Amino acid sequence: RIEMHKNIGDQRKNWNSLLLNSVNMITLTAALMAGIASVNGHGVDSITAVKIASTVLLTSATGIGALMSKIQPSQLAEEQRNATRLFKKLRTEIEMFLRANEEIYEEDVKEAIEKVLSLDKAYPLPLVGTMLEKYPEEFKPATWWPENKRSIHKTGLANGWSQELETEMREVAHMVKSRDAEDYEKLGNVALKLNRFLAISGPVLTGVSAVSSVFIGQDSGLAGMVALTCASLAAIVNTLEHGGQVGMVFEMYRNSAGFFSLLEETMNSTEKRENGQVLETKVALKLGRSLSDLRDLAKRSNLA
Repeated sequence: RIEMHKNIGDQRKNWNSLLLNSVNMITLTAALMAGIASVNGHGVDSITAVKIASTVLLTSATGIGALMSKIQPSQLAEEQRNATRLFKKLRTEIEMFLRANEEIYEEDVKEAIEKVLSLDKAYPLPLVGTMLEKYPEEFKPATWWPENKRSIHKTGLANGWSQELETEMREVAHMVKSRDAEDYEKLGNVALKLNRFLAISGPVLTGVSAVSSVFIGQDSGLAGMVALTCASLAAIVNTLEHGGQVGMVFEMYRNSAGFFSLLEETMNSTEKRENGQVLETKVALKLGRSLSDLRDLAKRSNLA
């Protein structure tokens, strides 16, 4: 599965660059032809072929641009990169579990299978039928872990836990949710709105340019000017959207928000949890902080 997601990710990264270069070359070539047709006279029979070629190219660019806006190749590539990384992490966790435990129970196997199936659902390989929605109604963090079906209840303070550590983890979880997760949610919504605007603008501009090119050679030169202007703007919009990989940025924010959601769930869960001191160290490392920094963060959250 790791190799599959890696190879598919490389393929979809190539899609983004190849399709972007192709659609921009088609658009700019058609714009040049529309300009030539507009300059070289009105009603001249010899210019009809240039007009037809320009219209066909712009229509093709509209279709390719609409397809790219629909599937978002840069976002598809980022999804597969995330899937590759998470499957590698899951493999490492399973290997560590096998080394640490001599006896493997059916519950452990089911838990590992649930994790694999959750990853499959979060980052599907096929495009048809199971592709993730690229323009959801609202920004939601990625979820690649199984739903916690166990009841959440307080346990004793053994296994490396103390009342102080309990309070610290609750405060850190609150800080992560109120600050980091909300920041990524705001940025994700901005990226989503920008991506939606660019995805609509590109095909619309090339479509207007294609329609305008049909009327080149009439009494007015307005059609040629509109075709040239819209085609040029479409090339700029496509470059901003796919060259700037706005879809990838949106997916990056979605994944980062999912990371904080998982971290919060891990800290809040008290069922079947690991050693408290080990968990504290893991949380500090995941947040890029030392243990003293993590404790200071919890104190500031408590004071606030």
